[in-house]
Amino acid sequence: MAGDAHARTGNARDARGEAGERDERVPGNVLVPIGALLLGMLLAALDQTIVSTALPTIVSELGGMEHLSWVVTAYMLASTAATPLWGKLGDQYGRKRLFQTAIVIFLVGSALCGAAQDMSQLIAFRALQGLGGGGLMVLSMAIVGDLVSPRERGRYQGLFGAVFGATSVLGPLLGGLFTQHLSWRWVFYVNLPIGVVALAVIAAFLRIPGKSTRHVIDYLGTFLIASVATCLVLVASLGGTTWGWGSAQIVGLGVLGVVLAVAFVAVERRAAEPVLPLTLFRIRTFTLSAVISFIVGFAMFGAMTYLPTFLQVVHGVSPTMSGVHMLPMVFGLLLSSTLSGQIVSRTGRWKVFPVAGTGVTALGLLLLHQLDERSSTAAMSGCFLVFGLGLGLVMQVLVLIVQNAVSYEDLGVATSGATFFRSIGASFGVAIFGTVFASRLGGKLTDAFQGAQLPPGVSVDALESDPRGIAALPAALRPSALHAYASSITDVFLYAAPVALLGFVLAWFLKEDRLRGSVTAPDVTETLASNPVQRSSYDEVCRALSVLGTREGRREIYREITARAGYDLLPAASWLLLRIKRYGWAEPGVLAERITVPLTVVIEAARQLEERRLAERRGLDLVLTAQGSEVANRLAQAREESLAALLGDWWGPDRPTDLIQLVKDLNAELCGSERERPHDGRAVTRLS
Repeated sequence: MAGDAHARTGNARDARGEAGERDERVPGNVLVPIGALLLGMLLAALDQTIVSTALPTIVSELGGMEHLSWVVTAYMLASTAATPLWGKLGDQYGRKRLFQTAIVIFLVGSALCGAAQDMSQLIAFRALQGLGGGGLMVLSMAIVGDLVSPRERGRYQGLFGAVFGATSVLGPLLGGLFTQHLSWRWVFYVNLPIGVVALAVIAAFLRIPGKSTRHVIDYLGTFLIASVATCLVLVASLGGTTWGWGSAQIVGLGVLGVVLAVAFVAVERRAAEPVLPLTLFRIRTFTLSAVISFIVGFAMFGAMTYLPTFLQVVHGVSPTMSGVHMLPMVFGLLLSSTLSGQIVSRTGRWKVFPVAGTGVTALGLLLLHQLDERSSTAAMSGCFLVFGLGLGLVMQVLVLIVQNAVSYEDLGVATSGATFFRSIGASFGVAIFGTVFASRLGGKLTDAFQGAQLPPGVSVDALESDPRGIAALPAALRPSALHAYASSITDVFLYAAPVALLGFVLAWFLKEDRLRGSVTAPDVTETLASNPVQRSSYDEVCRALSVLGTREGRREIYREITARAGYDLLPAASWLLLRIKRYGWAEPGVLAERITVPLTVVIEAARQLEERRLAERRGLDLVLTAQGSEVANRLAQAREESLAALLGDWWGPDRPTDLIQLVKDLNAELCGSERERPHDGRAVTRLS
């Protein structure tokens, strides 16, 4: 009787507590602010790709084809340099206000870009936009760690990676649509309503726990590394075009870059928290991966910047359709990234992918060089696909092998370091591609029109600045002009091929160390970001272990710990046993209503516990027997040992306290969150 009454009152409380229990699985109070964070990430990610298909129209209206590359480079340099600074400031002073500040800076930059009247203004405003964009990226992902538990963190951060994946496809298409049907200025104005919505939602709904981490921020190191990168990019973009290679300006920039690099090394050796620890370069795998990442960024973003110009100017494709034509490259990248990541995670073998990836990328560049004004759509799509396949094979694996090569303390900074070099490579590649294109175009147009009578108002200089002038040429001269543009653009791919081949050679020197259990290929979309997202070592391990938050992951971990403990139990029986150990009791029927485990599985697990005399009934509840308590203790120990084994040599004698706490948190969350109440609201009686 007492048990029946007990059950009835429990069921009444269950009805009241059901919504709260479901919120524990999918926390509604978290979904709204995370949606706003996704909007912020969308803004920053979209502006890396949406501009590419609008660039030919922008330079036609504003002039300055030779400065086309700087519209992309200014944004990337500013966001790359600002990223580590935003991360540290967010840790120290709180992320909510800083995130709102980043949105405001980004929106101001967007509005100014849309109103720009010449190329110099647009380039300057793009840099301002990039400063805000760097903050949007790093802070949005860091705030996820403030809002959700360790087990769920990687899953939510995967959503942000998916935003990058979506923008890599949607960016060129949206850029073309806005340019063709509205104006290129809407490429920037579209950010304003999205940003205002994100600001309002963040202000109203984002509640971050009050905590901060004191940092010694490496302002000088951040400034110096940004200055070195800027000097290198200026030399690459202005040398041989605006100024001669032997001119005082170019030589001066080169010398200044070297001096600043020496100063950066000196500062980083003394910095308490260096923006890029020099000790990482003592690890051969990190150094080689950094160089190969630089090469991948060089090839990828250089090509993505100039392929729309080739399609729109040479083949007369509309801005929208130029985005469609580039989809084979994006799909090839996504396909090979996904397959390579799965293969590496299952086999533990990875070296073949950077070797094959750099080789196929070099082949793709050589194929792109073969394109001309007569190439068919099928031929162009095939070349784009090969190029994308090559990039995808190497991009994702580089992040993985860097994580596998470093100690736990350096995991976060090494991960962001790998993508930092890819971002610098992207800036450098776009600048080099621009220099080669501009220097080749003038000479080829001059040769094409040598001895020809050009119409009034049409000159070689005018055609260099505005390709729309080709339409004003006599029909007999247009093919020569188109060929000059085509060969000037495809020549840049020929110049990039040896750089990719250098990556191919370096990839052979990578040492294929055995993968740690916790090092799994990151979600493919997480590797598409060109900017280094500063995440801590703790966050990186949370992402890697977030598979434990899936039903399949939990089933596998319970199967493993049962075997490790030496028992022959169903995975669900082990889980139920540990849940009873934690709460003191469990009512199987009610429990199945509140969680994602099917009722049949819970009932079967409960029956096995009763048959083995590991648990017994008290009314409708199951409680542990003395033997069951002993088995549960052994399973709990095996579960912690299993989690520790995933961390490999990171779980050494000197393991840091945050890693110890992470294992404890995950251990507890595998049978329910620390915040979770028992499934019918009754008081908890622990059986330790």
